Amino acid sequence: MASTYKNISFEIRDKIGIIKLNRPKLLNSWDDAVVADMVGAFRELDEHPHTVFTVLTGEGRFFSAGADVRAGIPSLPAEATAAEKKLFFMNKFSTSVELFRSMIDHKKVFVLAMNGPAVGGGAAWFNGIADIVLAASNTYIQVPFSSLGLVPEYGSANIFAQSMGVRRANDLLMFGRKCPVEELQACGLVNRVFPVDGFQEHVRKFLEEQLAANDGKSMMEVKRLQNAPLRSDRLLAVYEATHALAERFVDGTPYERFRARREQLIAASKKREGKPKASL
Repeated sequence: MASTYKNISFEIRDKIGIIKLNRPKLLNSWDDAVVADMVGAFRELDEHPHTVFTVLTGEGRFFSAGADVRAGIPSLPAEATAAEKKLFFMNKFSTSVELFRSMIDHKKVFVLAMNGPAVGGGAAWFNGIADIVLAASNTYIQVPFSSLGLVPEYGSANIFAQSMGVRRANDLLMFGRKCPVEELQACGLVNRVFPVDGFQEHVRKFLEEQLAANDGKSMMEVKRLQNAPLRSDRLLAVYEATHALAERFVDGTPYERFRARREQLIAASKKREGKPKASL
């Protein structure tokens, strides 16, 4: 069974629902429309009567580069007050807040299948919330929020700390360093690593083996019992981080840093386009 979304691929294979970020030319970066499609897909699978696993993965060589920064940050009139700016950004972030609420409350076993590297929101949004994390052997994550004048988004600071400890989370989130898959597995952020070649097939086979060996309802109950005591703290962390993120934009710091980053991306793109092609 397959349903149609404009910005993601969506498929149900027996008891496995698959949400796939499908913008490989943009390294599966997302905009508001992609986030809205993810909200719809998570809701559809949450209500599905037969699925046990909900898999989030990506198409191509990258899992996700996070938010698409090409369009820049929306600007408000110069005369806008601090309160008006805050309300604007809190409203802008509301779709992402609902995505996090839907993932935190998701009844099915949420499997993050990282088919490759993840940067920014692609690295921070899902790893801590997923129940099981599977990764390709070339995976790394990098969360450069501090370099952009931002904060760890939507509660990721708290959720990473729950998964890997406060100091490891600080090292990753404050300094934005690249964290390879071997370290991710050693500190508990990744459960299993599969080869890059045939990664999606490895994931499907692994999940089918678990369905053959284990009762689906029992696995979902383990998830519920594990997550129930964490729910309130996670939702509060989402709100606190959204408030902090909006205040950063009210302050104005991210504008200059995003502008510089966008110029770097444009320059790198032009350099690639101007590189002479090898003769045949």
